[in-house]
Amino acid sequence: MPKINRYVDIDTVEREAKKDYIDRHSPFIHCAQSAKKGEKLAVTVKMGNEYSHPDDFDHYIAYIQLWNGETLLAQTNFTPGALGNQKDHAEVTFHIVPTGKLKLTAMAYCTKHGLWESDPVEVTVD
Repeated sequence: MPKINRYVDIDTVEREAKKDYIDRHSPFIHCAQSAKKGEKLAVTVKMGNEYSHPDDFDHYIAYIQLWNGETLLAQTNFTPGALGNQKDHAEVTFHIVPTGKLKLTAMAYCTKHGLWESDPVEVTVD
């Protein structure tokens, strides 16, 4: 089982380098707090909140996954250089059709620093 890293509130981290490292490797979920059953819901997952991640050939985000509890809903894979070999926010918008309450979590894999998990986001479905 690979080690899973988690976001730490950057206000609690003392050194700027640590803030940069943690923030740029953490996936953040952006979506509505409620959805209608059977209708598409746009869920955007963005790597980093304040800091962007490198897009080097040996250090890049290889994939981003979206989970509902223990069920994998969607995944996108990135190739090195997809963001023009610049520091930029890797992000993807998934369109899912909810059938019940959602507890969404994003997972992202950095080729140099491993697997990172987002904080869960709950979406009510009516």
